Amino acid sequence: MLKQRPRTFFIDRTGFTRNGRIPHAATLRFGMIRWPCRIGRTGIRHDKREGDGATPATILRPVRGFWRADRRFRPQTELPVRPLRPGDGWCETPGDRAYNRLVRKPYGASHEDMMRQDALYDVVVELDWNRLPRRQGRGSAIFLHLARPEGGPTAGCLALPRAWLDRLMLRLDRRSRFVIR
Repeated sequence: MLKQRPRTFFIDRTGFTRNGRIPHAATLRFGMIRWPCRIGRTGIRHDKREGDGATPATILRPVRGFWRADRRFRPQTELPVRPLRPGDGWCETPGDRAYNRLVRKPYGASHEDMMRQDALYDVVVELDWNRLPRRQGRGSAIFLHLARPEGGPTAGCLALPRAWLDRLMLRLDRRSRFVIR
């Protein structure tokens, strides 16, 4: 039996849209497919830091996925996924023992609510940024999630419109990789 190669997805900063030059415009490409996507508000950086609004220039692998079961069906994917629950949060406080980890709210340190009121985390994939080892201040989670309807920037994550993210989920497994450059 032939061993299947991992799927590689490239994220290239373009900086251009129909409306001119913006640092958070990028292209996700695999094979002959090219989809516009969004990255961090300050573009791509090699020296990622907590709160800088940048997407790291690196290679990332998907870890697991989450979805809002109260808003949509389970995504079709080879990744392990679980529904988001009320009380799910993500710790983003450098120095905290749960830094860059899923936590249960209420939580004493600063954290992001995973059950957002907007639709950005209706489907979200945790990428393996700063997991093992965790380096304090190098940035908490880099997620792959839904893009804002108006196409705005992320805080450092990767974002795609719903239809494209659903198609991408079909192709993802734990061996997939995102080359961000």
